[in-house]
Amino acid sequence: MIIDNELLDKISAQAQTSDRLRMNYNLHESLDAKAQRLLNALEPGTILPIHRHRHTAETYILLRGRMDVVFYGETGAETKRYRLDPVVGNYGVHIPAGQWHTIEVREPSVIFEVKDGPYTPLAPEDIMY
Repeated sequence: MIIDNELLDKISAQAQTSDRLRMNYNLHESLDAKAQRLLNALEPGTILPIHRHRHTAETYILLRGRMDVVFYGETGAETKRYRLDPVVGNYGVHIPAGQWHTIEVREPSVIFEVKDGPYTPLAPEDIMY
């Protein structure tokens, strides 16, 4: 399998018509896989609540587009903001385990996302409202 513009265009088209304005394309074979590797197409306006993954770090590499990854402290105050934009040489971010974070999509984007598996849905205490 090759990850090329045709694949990214296909996933982005699906994200545009999705109610969530995003679409995953899993590269791992099952949700039980030890590494969760996926492409994630994200459209401006997608809502990703501030959340954390207590048991795994997470890495994003931006393949196309422009977006901000925002870190928060325990009280909900923004602590860091990273602008990912390959045009200016900012390609990705590593999110430590337990770090509260979200994204703000500035233009249609696709990231390569990696975290330890197996897949674990977010628990209510891992979502900041």
